[in-house]
Amino acid sequence: MDFGGGDEIRFERSGKAGIVTLTRPNALNALTRRMVNALSAALAAWESDSGVEVVILKAEGRAFCAGGDILEVYKARQAGKRLTEFFADEYRLNAQIDRFAKPYVSLIDGICMGGGVGISAHGSHRVMTENAVFAMPEVGIGFFPDVGGSYVLPNLGGCFGMYLGLTGNKIGYGDALWSGIATHTVQAAYLPTLVEEIADSGDPGTELREFFKAAPRKTDEAALHAIARHFSLGSLQDIVVSLERAAAADSFAAATLATMRGRSPTSLHVTFRAITAGSTMSMDECMKMEFRILNRMLESHDLYEGIRAALIDKGTVPNWQPARLEDVRPEAIDAFFAPLPGGDLKL
Repeated sequence: MDFGGGDEIRFERSGKAGIVTLTRPNALNALTRRMVNALSAALAAWESDSGVEVVILKAEGRAFCAGGDILEVYKARQAGKRLTEFFADEYRLNAQIDRFAKPYVSLIDGICMGGGVGISAHGSHRVMTENAVFAMPEVGIGFFPDVGGSYVLPNLGGCFGMYLGLTGNKIGYGDALWSGIATHTVQAAYLPTLVEEIADSGDPGTELREFFKAAPRKTDEAALHAIARHFSLGSLQDIVVSLERAAAADSFAAATLATMRGRSPTSLHVTFRAITAGSTMSMDECMKMEFRILNRMLESHDLYEGIRAALIDKGTVPNWQPARLEDVRPEAIDAFFAPLPGGDLKL
């Protein structure tokens, strides 16, 4: 089946399922605009097709999807262009997945970050294996957890989402299951059989009950209590001060603080505000808010400096501007959330 994705994404029909496979393993299945639009077209077609009762999303290689092709953002800036339309299409797809009327099963067997979160976390069934690595590491490149991060992260128990958003730390399948990012955990060896049985029955809930094996949580109780205590506070400054006070006697607090100190101060402020605001918003409202932020991020210093340090001059320390959390002006953060002159994202 061809929905315009070329050799980057494959579509098949098997039994009662529409099966989508990301096929850019050498690029860690990073999303391109062609992949985004092809998946959107397939979902639109399959939602009205009575022969398709469930959609299954999987990927080739060691990554499920490592995100969007962020290097293209940097190249576009060098060429005097902006990739606004790529992000607009991606955000529309995220909202489309959230309201998709049929079961949408993501089989996450490897790296799932950034854009990979956007095409999986909003579906009905998020299945992770022991190979899964989940993160929203955007604050480390001067960006923010987009693709619906402002909608997903506030809903994770124990302020875990605020912790993940402000640190960018990676977690495995046990923590993902405990926090609610994953709905099921299974052993990778069983995925081919699971796909066959879901396609045969069209009933992922029943099949996943058979294959489900609860994964152990890696983050211990002490760390979870620390996360809930520090990251439940009412401002970014309060979180930092709380971590500073605990750092001398608590290695977890010290490590967390050190991680945050290496992130873009502007991104941390934007992320805290977006996750806080998203806790009372619908998915569509979050996507419109994120599109406002995105447009301002594409004009910012820190995004391109973060990409440079991470991908161009690998291993170098980014020169954030401002360099300290306390030097970020409130009005500068307000500007990221202000209405766009051309109007909000049309969903």
